[in-house]
Amino acid sequence: MTELLRLEKLSKTFPGVVANSNIDLDIRKGEIHALLGENGAGKSTLMNCVYGVYLPTSGKIFWKENEVTIHQARDAIELGIGMVHQHFMLVPPLSVAENVILGLPSRREPFLDLNSVEGDIRECAKRYHLNVDPKAFIWQLPVGIQQRVEILKALYRNAQLLILDEPTAVLTPNEVVELFNVLKTLVAEGLSIIFITHKLEEVMAVCDRVTVLRDGHKVATVDTADTNKQELARMMVGREVFLNIDKPEVEKGDVVLSIQDLIAEDDRGLTAIKDISFEIRHGEIFGIAGVDGNGQTELADAIAGMRSSRQGKITVNGKDATNRSPREILEMNVSYIPPDRQHMGLLMDFTIEENLIGKTFWSKEIANGVFLKEKVIDQFVDKAIHDFDVRTPGSDLKVKLLSGGNQQKVVLARELSRKPDLLIASQPTRGLDIGATEYVHREMLEARKNGAAILLISTELEEVLSLSDRIAVMYEGEIMGIVSAKDADIQLIGEMMAGVRRIDSGTPSTPETEQVK
Repeated sequence: MTELLRLEKLSKTFPGVVANSNIDLDIRKGEIHALLGENGAGKSTLMNCVYGVYLPTSGKIFWKENEVTIHQARDAIELGIGMVHQHFMLVPPLSVAENVILGLPSRREPFLDLNSVEGDIRECAKRYHLNVDPKAFIWQLPVGIQQRVEILKALYRNAQLLILDEPTAVLTPNEVVELFNVLKTLVAEGLSIIFITHKLEEVMAVCDRVTVLRDGHKVATVDTADTNKQELARMMVGREVFLNIDKPEVEKGDVVLSIQDLIAEDDRGLTAIKDISFEIRHGEIFGIAGVDGNGQTELADAIAGMRSSRQGKITVNGKDATNRSPREILEMNVSYIPPDRQHMGLLMDFTIEENLIGKTFWSKEIANGVFLKEKVIDQFVDKAIHDFDVRTPGSDLKVKLLSGGNQQKVVLARELSRKPDLLIASQPTRGLDIGATEYVHREMLEARKNGAAILLISTELEEVLSLSDRIAVMYEGEIMGIVSAKDADIQLIGEMMAGVRRIDSGTPSTPETEQVK
C-alpha cells in the first residue's frame, strides 16, 4: 500500500512540557488509521504539527516521500491535508456554502459566486453520500450535520488525507453509525483518514491500523485485526484496565429526590419535559437513557435550579426544591456535574483553586465575612487535587491548560468533596478516555456506597447499564418506562429509546411498581 504521510522522530515541546517525543508514524493511502491514547497523551498536538497549527520542535515530515515544512494550515491544505477539529470551526450565522468557501478566492472576484459553489457542494456531497443542504444556515443544523459540513470543507479543498479529532465526542449513537458509513465511502474513493480517539469500540469497528500514544511517546502500531480492546487499553494506560465494572449491592435508604408531574420548557419555549415522575433513594444510582436532545438536559437543569418548571413538584430530602435558585439547591446539599465542562462546569480562565472553591467561596468553612481563609483553602485544594488525581504542576494553573480528563476531575473534586446527598451527573464521562472514565465510574460508585442518591444521565447506554440500579428511558420529554438494571433487556430499551415501546412504571416510580405492559 502506498505511503502518503511519514513522521520521523517528531517532537514538540512547550515550556515545561514535552507533548510529543521522537514519534515515528506512517499513514498509507486508502486506510483509516487510529491515533489512540488517553487525554493529554499528545494525539491532538501531534496532528496539529501535521496540520500547521504548531511547528515541530524537531523531527521531519514527509508527504508522498518528499520532506516538507508546514508553517501554517494553508500549507497543509495546499498539500492535500484537511483537519476536522473536535470543536467545529464554523460560523453559525453563515450558510453551509459560505462556510465551505470561507477563506478561498472567489471565481468572480471581488464578487461571490454562491450559485456555482452551491452546485459544486451538491455534487461533492452526492459523491461522498453526505446529505447536506448548501443553503442551510449552520445554526439550524444538528451537530452531526455540522460535522459533515466540516468534512465537506476539507473535500472541497481536495483533501487526500483527512484528520478527524475525536469525531464522535458530540454525536449520538445513530450519528456515529452514519459517520462510519461516510468514512468507509471516503476510503473507498481513495482517501486516507487519521482517526483521533480514545474509544476502543470505535477503533475495532472502523480502523485498519492503530498507533497508541502514552505520555507523549509512541507505544506501538498494530493492525486492529491482530489485537483486542483489553490489549489496547493496557497499552493506553500502562496497566491492566478493568473494562467491566464491579458494582456491589448497597442497601437503599430513604427517598432523597422526588419528582412529581414535572413539566418544563427548553430555551425556545417548547415543552421539553412532559409530566415526569420518579424517586431516587440514598445509595441508589438512577440512570436516564436516551438519545441526546430528548429532555435530559432540561430535567437536570430544572432539578439543579437552573431552569424554571411550569408545573409539578421537586423535593429534596422532603424539602420543596421547585423553582429554587441554584444557591438554594446547593444549600440542600445537591451537587451537579453539568454535561459541558468547558461552558458550564468550569471557568476556563480561572485557576484550579478558584474553580474548586467557586461554588462555596461564601461559606463559613472557607470564608470569614469578606475574607477568605487561605490556610483552609490551601489544605482543601491540595487534598482535592491529591484525592482526585488531578495531573497538574500546581493549583494556580488555569484549567484551560489541563487535558479534558483532568478538567473533568476538577469538576468531580469540587462536586464530590462536598459529600452530597444528591448528585446530578449529566454526561459525566463525555469526551473522556478509558482511564479517566474508569476513574469517574469508581468515584460515582464510592459516592453511592457512602449513601449518595445519584441521577445519572448519559447517552452511553453501556455506561447506564453498568452503573445504574434502575434505568428510565426518555423520549421526546417523556419517560417511556423504568426497569431494574439487573433485568434490563437491551432490545426493549432500544425500542423505548426509539419511542416505539412504553412500559407502565407506576407514578411515582418505585422498584415494586415496575411492570411491563
